[in-house]
Amino acid sequence: MNIASRLPDIGTSIFSIMSKMALDHGAINLSQGFPDFSIDEKIIHMVQRYMLEGNNQYAPMPGAPALRNIIAKVIENTYTHTVNPETEITITAGATEGIFAIIAAFISPGDEVILFDPSYDSYNPSIRLNGGIPIHINVSPPDFSIDWDIVRSKISSRTKMIIINTPHNPCGSVLHEKDLRALEQIVLEHNLLVLSDEVYERLIFDGIKHQSVLRYKALASRALAVFSFGKTFHATGWKAGYVVAPEYLTKEVRKTHQFIVFSVNTPVQLALAEYMQTRDHYESLGTFYQKKRDFFLEHIKGSSFEPLPCNGSYFQLVSYKNISKKGDVEMAEEITKKFKVASIPVSVFYQDRTDNHLLRFCFAKMEETLERACEILRKI
Repeated sequence: MNIASRLPDIGTSIFSIMSKMALDHGAINLSQGFPDFSIDEKIIHMVQRYMLEGNNQYAPMPGAPALRNIIAKVIENTYTHTVNPETEITITAGATEGIFAIIAAFISPGDEVILFDPSYDSYNPSIRLNGGIPIHINVSPPDFSIDWDIVRSKISSRTKMIIINTPHNPCGSVLHEKDLRALEQIVLEHNLLVLSDEVYERLIFDGIKHQSVLRYKALASRALAVFSFGKTFHATGWKAGYVVAPEYLTKEVRKTHQFIVFSVNTPVQLALAEYMQTRDHYESLGTFYQKKRDFFLEHIKGSSFEPLPCNGSYFQLVSYKNISKKGDVEMAEEITKKFKVASIPVSVFYQDRTDNHLLRFCFAKMEETLERACEILRKI
């Protein structure tokens, strides 16, 4: 058969490519965003216990009630925002499924969606697969701030949604109160939806407060916020996340969610519900990852790489302009193959492949891993 690809320009993700390259060349893998240290054994034993107790069949489609209930309490405590766990929280198979379910629920052929590059690589394909038109707005180093006047200039009669991501992957930048106020004014004026990717909400540094859309009443009334247990509890392979949105939006998300995965694995949901009863399990994460960021920055001192500001996530961008004029893809490949440290070239996060000669390193690693990597990087 002659198959017409719906995503003809999409190949294997850069994360898979660089991780395979790291494996093939015996390189330290600071490319793909996952920890190389163990998760808390307490939650592993909880999952095992719930399995042994027979909780191995389908969970309810919206998610286990115990998990949705504790999420509602955490949101109330964190953002002073009240949500109904029965009608406004949906457990998803990771944040990526949540993002896709949202886009599938609301984006029709011809609808335009504004997003900011560099951007997480699932946004554009998810929009296109549902017939939408991605409208990319580039943001630039060193701070990757959004010019809201440019956003206003890109809004048309077909604009349906704006996607934001804070703390940001890959930049490590964060949005501030003035950004959320500007966004709120725009979406109210133009009757838009907001998809807010907040998977790194707990990984925020230097005393900065995470500006969730849930903090802003008018914005929250037309926003869908996406979160990730995998990022929060170092368990990316569990693929568990959740979407928080008003009831009238949640109803539509659940319609698509139920036909994408129906429900998320039961014992993990029950274990997460129990584990989150202890606030320190999630409230201490900012300090934990800031120490890792600071360790990486301290040990890269003396190198020719220039680190950019990083206020959140577990990614550090560095400029190699003092080392080479090569494109960032070529540079990432060379450092992986020749010097045995794998990173991600930032140009792949831009639709137009803007190359600012930046590489992204993941510091969600053990200190000995980071120390070995930095020792190599200092010699380049």
